[in-house]
Amino acid sequence: MSGETKHADPFKPQAPRIPGVTDRPAGGDESGKLNVPRVPLSAKVPPILKSPAFWMLSIGAIVLILAVAFGVRWWNTARTTREAQAAAQQGPAAPIVDLAAPAQVNESLPFGPGPVATTAELSKTWSSQRFTFRAPMTADNIPAVVVKLPNGIYWGVSLREPFGNCQMEYVTDLDRLDSFYHYHADHPMIADPCSRAVFDLLRYGPGPNGMVRGEIVGGAGVRPPIAIEVAVRGKDVVAVKVEE
Repeated sequence: MSGETKHADPFKPQAPRIPGVTDRPAGGDESGKLNVPRVPLSAKVPPILKSPAFWMLSIGAIVLILAVAFGVRWWNTARTTREAQAAAQQGPAAPIVDLAAPAQVNESLPFGPGPVATTAELSKTWSSQRFTFRAPMTADNIPAVVVKLPNGIYWGVSLREPFGNCQMEYVTDLDRLDSFYHYHADHPMIADPCSRAVFDLLRYGPGPNGMVRGEIVGGAGVRPPIAIEVAVRGKDVVAVKVEE
């Protein structure tokens, strides 16, 4: 049956035959199969991965990293627990105390408005009398002092720092003015221990409503001390009203 026509297999089409070109595919053998070199699987693995030492070091590094991470987490948890226990043992935090707050009202001092001293008590120049002035509008107790100035002038001032809470003082110790306030004076002064400002009642300084006794002659201040009007009524020195 050599003369019969061979039927082509539709699933195995024959390669086209080109005159002058060999029938054997390039890179193949006589059967038409490609000659693909076979490489052993072990030849594709890097040599370092075959080393037992490499795998031991890798496992050791992983274990070390996990141990460090666990240790850090344990340390943070233990520290937080210790801090919480310490806070519980200490109890609530202590309240903050304002050291610059005005002192408590001295009930033994005279109150104004009203008589706060007598002319006999203030007979000498630079003599003084402390008192408390209760502001009628606000019921605020203001520490104050009245001083007899030269030429028989009585002058009252608030001892509360203007625009602040620090309590000022009437300083008759000239050495204290020199050593603590670094101001050399020949007569007593009003002074602010918080700002180290020194006020001279013999001189006038600018106030919000004009010139006021108590010019700032040392240190730093905002304005002269707030004035308290006083008047002499018979033998009494009377505090009338506070500067507005």
